[in-house]
Amino acid sequence: MIDTRTVVLVEGASDKSAIETLARRRGLDLAAEGISLVAMGGATNIGTYVGELGPSGRRLRLAGLCDAREEGDFRRALERAGLGSGMGPGDLEKLGFFVCVADLEDELIRALGTDAVERVVDAEGELGSFRTMQMQPAWRGRAAHDQLRRFMGAGSGRKIRYSSLLVAALDLDRVPRPLDLLLAHLLDGRGG
Repeated sequence: MIDTRTVVLVEGASDKSAIETLARRRGLDLAAEGISLVAMGGATNIGTYVGELGPSGRRLRLAGLCDAREEGDFRRALERAGLGSGMGPGDLEKLGFFVCVADLEDELIRALGTDAVERVVDAEGELGSFRTMQMQPAWRGRAAHDQLRRFMGAGSGRKIRYSSLLVAALDLDRVPRPLDLLLAHLLDGRGG
């Protein structure tokens, strides 16, 4: 059994599911490569995990994925751990942490397009539920992209399920930039 050498810190289970699915699609066995994915239960837990797993803890190689609104939390936690100082935009990428424009669902919907995402929703038997949500006063007339993001965030387990399904539906040449760069970073660090 390979020991963990790299830990990928992600906000939640949907991010973890998406990365696992993409790794499988690209023929990467994360466990065999010594890579563990950790869903932190929210971005505010980044400091705890960096402290336990990073330079002052288990001294593992760290990487991660976060939403744009949590970029500051990630930057501050990495700086506190001594992994950088005075970091600005783009500096997280040098450390192996990649930022989604809004969130992972936003990235995946943009990469696939709303028509393709609706086909995935239809294949899951939930197109009727989605259409009902679209007719609610708060969502009527809004962009399909925004409606789909909301739909995936509502309902128990839907976000986790759809993150994997959307990654499975992607053309591998259209993988969202943060996911693509994260996997490339992990592959670059093999054997390190």
